[in-house]
Amino acid sequence: MGGMSRLHFHLDAESPDSAARAATFTTLHGEVKTPIFMPVGTQATVKSQTVESLKAAGSNVLLANTYHLLLRPGPEVLKKFGGIHRFMNWDRPVLTDSGGFQIFSLPHSRRMNEEGALFQSYVDKRMILLSPELSIQTQRAIGSDIMMVLDQCIPSTSNHDQAKAAMELTHRWALRSLIAREDSPQSMFAIVQGACFEDLRRQSAEVLTQLHHQGAGFDGFAVGGLAVGETKTEREDFTELTTSLLPRHLPRYLMGVGTPLDILEGVHRGIDMFDCIIPSQLAQRGVAFTSRGKFQMRRSVYKFSEEALDPGCDCPTCSHYSRAYLHHLNKTDEVLGWHLLTQHNLYFYHRLMREIREAILQGRFLEFYRTRRQELALHDDDNPAVHPKKPKPSKKEKNRILGDYEIHISTQGFSSIRQRSSGEIMHSVNPPEVEARTLYLEPAELEKQLSQKQNLVIWDVGLGAATNAMAVVREIEKLSSQKPSECETHLVSFEIDLDPLRLALKNHGTFSYLRHAAPHAILNDREWRHPTAPLRWTLHEGDFLKTFANAPAPDLVFYDPFSYRTDSELWSLETFKQLASHWKARPMKLMTYSASTAVRAGLLSQGFFVGYGAGSGPKEHTTVAFNEASSARAHGRLLGQAWLETWQRSGSKVPSTLSGAERERFERAILEHPQFHPDFNSKG
Repeated sequence: MGGMSRLHFHLDAESPDSAARAATFTTLHGEVKTPIFMPVGTQATVKSQTVESLKAAGSNVLLANTYHLLLRPGPEVLKKFGGIHRFMNWDRPVLTDSGGFQIFSLPHSRRMNEEGALFQSYVDKRMILLSPELSIQTQRAIGSDIMMVLDQCIPSTSNHDQAKAAMELTHRWALRSLIAREDSPQSMFAIVQGACFEDLRRQSAEVLTQLHHQGAGFDGFAVGGLAVGETKTEREDFTELTTSLLPRHLPRYLMGVGTPLDILEGVHRGIDMFDCIIPSQLAQRGVAFTSRGKFQMRRSVYKFSEEALDPGCDCPTCSHYSRAYLHHLNKTDEVLGWHLLTQHNLYFYHRLMREIREAILQGRFLEFYRTRRQELALHDDDNPAVHPKKPKPSKKEKNRILGDYEIHISTQGFSSIRQRSSGEIMHSVNPPEVEARTLYLEPAELEKQLSQKQNLVIWDVGLGAATNAMAVVREIEKLSSQKPSECETHLVSFEIDLDPLRLALKNHGTFSYLRHAAPHAILNDREWRHPTAPLRWTLHEGDFLKTFANAPAPDLVFYDPFSYRTDSELWSLETFKQLASHWKARPMKLMTYSASTAVRAGLLSQGFFVGYGAGSGPKEHTTVAFNEASSARAHGRLLGQAWLETWQRSGSKVPSTLSGAERERFERAILEHPQFHPDFNSKG
């Protein structure tokens, strides 16, 4: 192996059926887990964002630009502050581009020669020679964790002679950049060039890796000269070729790429690091990336929409604002609209990176890749461009609305119940029966439970249209017919508003799982007993917080109320505290669709052991919780140190209702939680 990397790069996992890989390395300002997306903060700021909003979104490495910072505020200012971190109040890693791409972007106001690029400052009109030495001196003044060598970037459509000359100049500048680094502890990446010519890419990779093996010590390699004019297929092919030529034990960075789909394709081809202005640049134009495709929020189709931007997202934008409001902000060019969409897009990007990494670590990246590449290619998938004029509703259509609820038909063709006032859809991503089975029924392991207990209590919190409850009824009927059980099952449903079930029963042709005597009996009598199987179903109507104390403590809890945005009290710390007290007499397992950091933190603070639940639609995983240790250990997928680090960076780390000593107690309860103890899983 060549010169030792300053980054202490470690491969955590490699995909068995793809070039995708997950790694960890350490910079001067903290640990980095890959694959990673780095938001672009060209002038020591990510446009429209604060340091706090960036951290809350999950940003860990920012990219700043040497060319712009050289001109303003200038190296003198950055030196006075001891570098960019103190200057911009950012305590995490920073990567600096060398300025090569910006000079490439000024073809009419610069001259290139062996020494460097001579250009005119847009700030004060003076002429500046940006040489490899000046670029590195400036990056040293900036104090970035990772510096880039100065390279000559040319259009990827250049001819072979032009590409060869630029590549060879880049190699000479790379060596000068290394020498200019001197004894700086900052890391440095070389940049592989060669446009769209295989022989040049091979030559560039060989020359630069030889420099590394001779001990000169590059700490990583970037794939440069792409996303500058070539086709998508060419970019992917030359990315794949280049990564195959680079050292396995060092990070690989694809510069200036790209869309979520581009990033997924890059990871598939062996890339670890990405940067792009797209999340903020497109947000300024009204574009949001969502689990249902790319939305253009300036379109009038959103003018009256009360829905959250992306029902599958828990970012502040989706938690607090409607599509109609975001449409209004973007139509009026309000800065808040830019801020909110950028914040959402960054949450989307960082969540995608976490899901990619998790898939690689679990050895299922190729399956993930095949599914997500189709989803990421969608555009305004559930919003047609023109709404046809609506004729007067027929009797059948009138049957599709009841009180605050209506039938919602997804683009995939399945039906759900939608609350008109909030826009929230019950089971919006998958068919209701599929989601009930995936998130609740299968993790409940009813067959195992029935064989081990004399009586089983299941709580169904949020009856809704009875999807989860009927999944239990059908499953117990099936199991009882196969092998009679002596275990008495008591299914307890809680609901404050029965209109969703009434509406679904009016449309039982659409909701086929309701073709059964049980839901009618529940509506009429609030209780139903199975004629042959040992099963009783009761309904507690009213406010859950006022009725649950009258119900027997559960073995299993399907926690499926509306989201925090609509039903915040049921997700509050006080509620979890009351439930923990009520459930302490009996070992219990809770399953919920939420993957929210705040929800998980709330459960942990009240003594629950919390783990990852089954994935659902765009969510890589959901949440399960236990009130005793042995069941939690058996689960095997508890939140660990990686989650703890995410929580500590989170903008919703501690509930806003807490202050002073309460906040300290909350944080201590999580940090000292037994499940995060190193030997928790080894205890008896």
